[in-house]
Amino acid sequence: MQTPAIATYVAGFRNRIWVFLSVLLLAGCAGPSLDDYQSRTPALVPDQFFQGSLTARGVVKDMSGEVIRTFDADIEASWSEDGTGTLDEVFRFDDGEVDTRVWTLTPEEGGYRAEAGDVVEPGFMTWRGNAIHMNYVLEVPYGDGTINVRMDDWMYLVTPDTLINETAMSKWGVPVGEVVLVIQRNANPD
Repeated sequence: MQTPAIATYVAGFRNRIWVFLSVLLLAGCAGPSLDDYQSRTPALVPDQFFQGSLTARGVVKDMSGEVIRTFDADIEASWSEDGTGTLDEVFRFDDGEVDTRVWTLTPEEGGYRAEAGDVVEPGFMTWRGNAIHMNYVLEVPYGDGTINVRMDDWMYLVTPDTLINETAMSKWGVPVGEVVLVIQRNANPD
């Protein structure tokens, strides 16, 4: 038989557990939805924005939010007659590293399947209004090897020629960093 003090403690402990689990559940459901951007302008249509020469500048942050690297990139974007897109990216980091990634965007119902050589779990790109969302797993160098990191990628068109990209990085559901960049469409020479 429990004494009143123990029963009160157990009841309080149960209540704290329920509150904790409820907060976790709500936090897991929180976050933006593409539908939130449906009426936002300018409209972001991948095969229109990602066309020709683009440049990017950005930062890589660690899990504490400290900037650990900066970079700039050149992107050559093109689309085939069947609607498949190619984004050929060359990144130059402040520590001298040069990295390349070639994305293939294959049309599928409701968006594009997004694949690249170092993407171990392809993403699916969808968009509404002025936003694009894509979630994929990227193989990144770490120590003497590599690790797989989940990338939760959000892009927002803020002017017809300027896109802001925020990517949350996580491993086993734990945040490990963030990439923030601005992509600018280059003026087409006449």
